[in-house]
Amino acid sequence: MLGRGERIAWGALAALAVAGAAAAWWTADQWLPHAGPWAQQAWRKITRPGPETLPPGQAGRPAPAAQGAASAPPPPRKCVDAQGRTVYTDQPCPRGAREHGVDGAVTVLPQ
Repeated sequence: MLGRGERIAWGALAALAVAGAAAAWWTADQWLPHAGPWAQQAWRKITRPGPETLPPGQAGRPAPAAQGAASAPPPPRKCVDAQGRTVYTDQPCPRGAREHGVDGAVTVLPQ
């Protein structure tokens, strides 16, 4: 059984939590555009760990399949033209299109 002071403290803490959640919901249109990119970056770092998570001594070493692979396919390219259309290719981007980095893994390329 909680004492009177403990009940008051836990009640105040619950009221603060509810008030904070309501304030965050009420002002979401102000802070969400700033927090969205940060949250996406944090999610990518959590779900796609980079070379810093490898055991010591393997961070700079290429994958075994890539060592000495003379017939490895070229990396995919993401080309976005002036109309906003996106094309993924393994060739140079067409004239007037800008090349962007490919986010994530591409598993199938057209022949």
